[in-house]
Parts: sequence; structure tokens; C-alpha cells
Amino acid sequence: MNQHTLSKNDYENFRAFLENACGIVLGENKHYLVTSRLTRLLDEFNYPSLGNMIDKLGQANNSALKDKIIDAMTTNETSWFRDKYPFEMLKNEIFNELAAKKPPRIRIWSAASSSGQEAYSISMTFSEYQMKNPGKFSGQLEIVGTDISPTVLKLAREAKYDELSLSRGLSPERLQRFFIDQGDGGQKVKPEVASRCRFTELNLLNNYSLLGKFDIIFCRNVLIYFSADIKKDILTRMAKLLNKGGYLFLGGSESPTGYCDLFEMVKLNSGVVYRLK
Repeated sequence: MNQHTLSKNDYENFRAFLENACGIVLGENKHYLVTSRLTRLLDEFNYPSLGNMIDKLGQANNSALKDKIIDAMTTNETSWFRDKYPFEMLKNEIFNELAAKKPPRIRIWSAASSSGQEAYSISMTFSEYQMKNPGKFSGQLEIVGTDISPTVLKLAREAKYDELSLSRGLSPERLQRFFIDQGDGGQKVKPEVASRCRFTELNLLNNYSLLGKFDIIFCRNVLIYFSADIKKDILTRMAKLLNKGGYLFLGGSESPTGYCDLFEMVKLNSGVVYRLK
């Protein structure tokens, strides 16, 4: 057996570790995914094989290895204004509804925020709303982005993106309006957009009551990686963080139905969102 091959026992041990550490449930036939994402860590941590590295995960002094492995296995797929409709719903309907209540601030949580594109897209949408509706809302917007990966959070805080990242979902008009050319092929989010966003490390399996209350939660394309019990737990705890009538955005293939009865589906002009009952 070569260094990049996982035995059945090694794979089962790794599946158990990953679910316990961050809730991700691997299928029975994801050996290639595991080997392709973990192989690069062998040289970094000086282990002779993947099996040997997985064996060492149980040691108490291996927190750095555990963090790196979770980082490697966490899917950080993201883009600007992903699927478009959630941002259209914010700009055309939900911001209006919240502004009518005249709160001092609107709070939005971007759970599993990855490298910041979702949070900054929300902030840009708010800027567009203000341009379209001058003087309608004088309060502040606060966006809290969380992720389990310190690597992507560092990128999010830097708010600087390369040409490839910027090509995914960002129109030339928005690029010109909301970014500053750094002269090295990178573009940085303008301060008035970035200042509404803050990013912090968070495992969704852990307690997040200290984040405070929110008007809107984005938890898109995240629940699909969790077991039914964990989905139920996350949705129930998120409901407790929403203000009365607050909104929950999920991915297109996700729904609270069958896991949590605290939300009702709302069909708006642009798409579907879930509202706290």
C-alpha cells in the first residue's frame, strides 16, 4: 500500500473524526476526495503516509494538524452575488420591510462566509438599496461573517481579491463602483462597503449565542453536508438568534422542512426565503 492509499479502517476512522470535529458527513465512497485534499499535508507535517497521519489525529497535542485537516476538507466554494435572487430580494423587498420599522441598525449573519464574497455582496446590495432609496433608512448595517477556516477568514478580512476571484459573479459595473484597483492585478473592497463587515472564526457545532440577535441569517449550501440531527440542531439554534419575523436564506436545494418547524416559507418576487414564525 503506497503512502496515498487509505485502508477501509483508516477511512472509517477519518469519517468519524470529521463528523465529530465539524459535523461534515462523508459518504462511503469519498476516498479520492480525502486523499486529494490531504496528501499535500504529508510533507508539511512530515508523516510517511495518510494512514499514519490519521492515526495521529487522536493525540492531544495535534491541534495544528486537526485545524489544517478541517481547513482542507471544508468546501470553500463561493462567488459574488451567488444565485442572484437572495440579493434581489434584499434590495427590492426585505430592506424596505426592515427600514419601515426604523431600527437603529440591521444585523445580518453570513454563516460559513468563506473568503468574504457573500458578506461583501450583501454590503454592496445595501449600498445599491440606499442609492435607489435615498433617505429611506438612516440606521446602520452590520454584517457578521463566520467560518470554521482561519485561512479563508484571513482572506475575507484583507478584502483583496485577484482577477480569477473577481471574475466569478461580479459585473464590471460593480467592480468599478465598489473596488479600488491595487495596481498589482488585485482589487480591494472599498472602505464604505468593507466597514460594515466583520469576520470571526466559528464552528457551527459550537455555541453561537454570543453573536447576538439578527434580522437576517444567510446559511446557504451548508446544511447539505450535515446529518439530519445536526441540521435540526443548527436550524433550531439559528431560530433563537433571529428577531421576530426574521429571515433565513438557505441554498436552493435546502429546506427546514422535516428538521425544524419554526420557519414558514415565503415566496417573494425574486424567490423563496424562510421567515421565523
